[in-house]
Amino acid sequence: MTSVNDIREGYLSFFEKKGHARRPSAPLIPQNDPTLLFVNAGMVPFKNIFTGAETPPAPRATTSQKCVRAGGKHNDLDNVGYTARHHTFFEMLGNFSFGDYFKDEAIAFAWELCTKEFGLDPSRLLATVYAEDDEAANIWKKVAGFNDSKIIRISTSDNFWSMGDTGPCGPCSEIFFDHGEDIAGGPPGSPDEDGDRFIEIWNLVFMQFNQQANGTRENLPKPSIDTGMGLERIAAVLQGVHNNYDIDLFRSLIAAEEDLYGEKADGDKLASFRVIADHLRTAAFLISDGVLPSNEGRGYVLRRIMRRAMRHGHLLGAREPLMYKLTPALIGEMGKAYPELGRAKAAIESALEQEEARFQRTLGNGLSLLEKETENMSAGDSLPGQVAFKLSDTYGFPLDLTQDILRSRDMTVDVEGFEAALEEQRAGSRVGGFSSGDQATEEIWFRVRDEAGKTTFGGYSGTEGKGKLLAIAVGGQLTDTLQTGAAELVFNETPFYAESGGQSADHGEIVFEGGARFIVRDVQKRAGDLNVHIGELVSGDVKVGETASLHVDAVRRKAIMANHSATHLMHAALRKVLGDHVTQKGSLVEADRFRFDFSHNGPLTAAEIEAVEDEVNAQIRANLETSIQVTTPEKAIEAGALALFGEKYGDEVRVLSMGTGGDRRYSVELCGGTHVERSGDIAVFVITSESGVSAGVRRIEAATGAEALAYLKGRAQIAADLADQLKVPLKDVPRRVAALGDERRSLEKELAEAKRKLAMGGGGSAPAGPEEINGIKLLARVAEGVGGKELRTLVDEAKAQIGSGIVAFVGVADGKAGAAVGVTKDLTDRFSAVDLVKAASEALGGKGGGGRPDMAQAGGPDTDKADEALDAVRALIKG
Repeated sequence: MTSVNDIREGYLSFFEKKGHARRPSAPLIPQNDPTLLFVNAGMVPFKNIFTGAETPPAPRATTSQKCVRAGGKHNDLDNVGYTARHHTFFEMLGNFSFGDYFKDEAIAFAWELCTKEFGLDPSRLLATVYAEDDEAANIWKKVAGFNDSKIIRISTSDNFWSMGDTGPCGPCSEIFFDHGEDIAGGPPGSPDEDGDRFIEIWNLVFMQFNQQANGTRENLPKPSIDTGMGLERIAAVLQGVHNNYDIDLFRSLIAAEEDLYGEKADGDKLASFRVIADHLRTAAFLISDGVLPSNEGRGYVLRRIMRRAMRHGHLLGAREPLMYKLTPALIGEMGKAYPELGRAKAAIESALEQEEARFQRTLGNGLSLLEKETENMSAGDSLPGQVAFKLSDTYGFPLDLTQDILRSRDMTVDVEGFEAALEEQRAGSRVGGFSSGDQATEEIWFRVRDEAGKTTFGGYSGTEGKGKLLAIAVGGQLTDTLQTGAAELVFNETPFYAESGGQSADHGEIVFEGGARFIVRDVQKRAGDLNVHIGELVSGDVKVGETASLHVDAVRRKAIMANHSATHLMHAALRKVLGDHVTQKGSLVEADRFRFDFSHNGPLTAAEIEAVEDEVNAQIRANLETSIQVTTPEKAIEAGALALFGEKYGDEVRVLSMGTGGDRRYSVELCGGTHVERSGDIAVFVITSESGVSAGVRRIEAATGAEALAYLKGRAQIAADLADQLKVPLKDVPRRVAALGDERRSLEKELAEAKRKLAMGGGGSAPAGPEEINGIKLLARVAEGVGGKELRTLVDEAKAQIGSGIVAFVGVADGKAGAAVGVTKDLTDRFSAVDLVKAASEALGGKGGGGRPDMAQAGGPDTDKADEALDAVRALIKG
């Protein structure tokens, strides 16, 4: 039997031998397409190459691309666990030609791989081609010896691929495997094509046309090849099984589940095991690429996937977080091919454990509500959309989870009703709506990159440089000349750092040989490696080809460098103080401060914040030299460098090492930013705030150098002013403040007791006793300085004293009026405290109150209408 890992390696090695550059899988978060939620096909990372916007690094490539289809248009979530071949996460094996070889070689490679490398029986293979693609049909006859019956012509869009309404497109040729006559189903294009006998294992896309807006097609100058072979599907074929969940990868994961949940994966429980195995892969890979569960965007999709799996864990008996314990089994199966899983192990386990703990707390209540609402429903009935929305909004049940639960009962959900309730509550905004915030790649910069080459960044060694002007853009259009005004400039060399990795861009000025001056207010990366200087020409005029002196604001750069280096030390300190689950989730490095987001469940204590500050400042005082090493990402990570989840690194990376931690450096991370030469250049570090960003993500704001000193001086001045006001030495301020707090609480308690006694008649003069209305005793009083919370206590005490009757208090405090009414138990069948307090509230200018028949409260703005409020209560009792 050939394992999944063997098949993956066999495929990639085969195409490497055929001259293809093996490329690592891109992160699941698309780097070049803001319209996509996740990478959902092997060609997505190469989209700009196929459109011609970007030059390929090599003419041929091969990948095993991780893909997710669980949101938006490409959504397989509902079918996962119940069918043989649906997954939310899958691996797409692919070989690509960027204007190099075309149909002849693509078909020949496919046939050789299938029949010789993988050893598939040629008699069990057949091919489809687009109905008009005679060329592909003839190649199949020549290469495979197929007759017309084994080459099926498909006239629909199933065999014609397009990137969109316009752009590259072309016919497809699919390879199908025949599982045998004992399985129902017919070949593609037949009435029984939806059966399981003939399974597509590979799709070859021949990109040969460019679709125009008017509907016509032009031949591409360089036809290309894009292929996709689902690893799970071909593994099932090669391992002699019909269901993807029976391949070795899933058998291993499901065996780990059986041990964990103490159940066997058979019968009605089998689907639950498969859902958990599939969703574990999806969740782990998304977390390792930087996604965390949340209520919007990618995080919302991740939460849906995690909770669907956790609900199936509940069906298997889980009453506490368990799913996170499957992480080692997954890493054991896939960690060698995808080392980011091992690096993110602590983060994956932490996120899974926290989310399942949250879900377990709400699951019971949600299931109870669902059971109550469906107890009178029968198979074929539909759950009202409003109920499904309440489950989602109140209990954290996504719609598809409710649908999944009802599926086994042959029930559905009124989706239109759910959407209507959603629109009503959100006022037109969609829960979990996706907005990536990314900007579409600007085509003009790829053109500049192809024609003039990349920008060489010289800012690591200094803040001054010379460069030749390569391009000028004004209002999104390229121009050869520029007169005074706003523009974007590109040079062949620059010392200006472009915003990236959380570090803000350099500012400064550019002086041309002719004397023209350009003020740089921002620098952004375009087309991968162009540094685009954004600003304004304040004097003179310039044209493409001129040489200029480029001057970075050195003072600002130095402050940014100190803050950026401090983020690295703080990241290491957080992991040391809090644990290895801490991973960076975002950062912003400015000249005067920096912000750092990281994964952690719960606020940091004062002691933890102090410990992090102490760790960082100890490394600063050590004043050790920082070191930079340029190497490959793989070698850097193997040597222990910390990589950011979801970050796409180039062929070479810079590894920054700082401080000391015994036998190794304190902080070792991949980073392309600018940094201090010695840790002592940071001077001093202080955390200015710590807060929550979202579930499982915390944020620290901090400062270094002069800004940190200014912050500390400000705090010291506040303490000095406080000591002066309290007339005590500075060291005694905490003790004196604590004493004042105790005194205040004691006085507040005494005052509340005095107000209570006064309201209850405990003052100097004898208060009037209860009045009597129609034989009903009524104790009605105005309580000055008594707020809503105290009113309730007064009413309870007065009810106990009166024995049988009604108590009404109106309190006036802090510019507000409140009313509380109590009715003793023996009278609640005749009088309701809710009705009585509503009358009092209306007299106070309010809109009624709430409570129980024996106790109710309300409020109102008219503090001078206290007596009228009590009269309203009297009037109701009189009838």
